[in-house]
Formats: sequence, structure tokens, C-alpha cells
Amino acid sequence: MATSKSAKIKAEMEKVRAKIADQQAKLKELEQKHREAENEEIVDIVRGMSVSLSDLPGLLQAVKAASGQSVPKAEETSNKEEPVE
Repeated sequence: MATSKSAKIKAEMEKVRAKIADQQAKLKELEQKHREAENEEIVDIVRGMSVSLSDLPGLLQAVKAASGQSVPKAEETSNKEEPVE
């Protein structure tokens, strides 16, 4: 007897679920690489400023105060979705 229509649909659903799982894993990996690249860029910028490690916190506080914006902690930003560019 030929495969039933519902069995074919169920098999297709499983294939789609597997593809979704693969894409979610790929997305998670890309998000991690993106964070690492951003961190490297930040480190490069800070190193290029020739600011001593002891002066860095004061400089960052001054920038923060001048901009009037709060800078979220890494834990807060890592849980938010990135805007699509």
C-alpha cells in the first residue's frame, strides 16, 4: 500500500523541524561571533586611544555623563534581539 497523505505530511514536518533546528544553531553561532567581533573592535578602539588602564573608567564615566545615556550591562544586551540591517 502506498504511503498515506498524512504520513507524507508528517515526514515533511520532521524535515522542516530539522532544518529549523540547524538554522537556530547557526544563528546562535553567528550571534556569538558577532559579539566577539564587536568586543575586538571595542578593545582596538580603546587601545588606539592611548589611555592608561587606571584612567579608562573615568573616561568612560565622563563619556556616559556627557551623552546622558546609560550603558546597559552585557547580560542585558545579550538577551535582546538584534535589529535587522
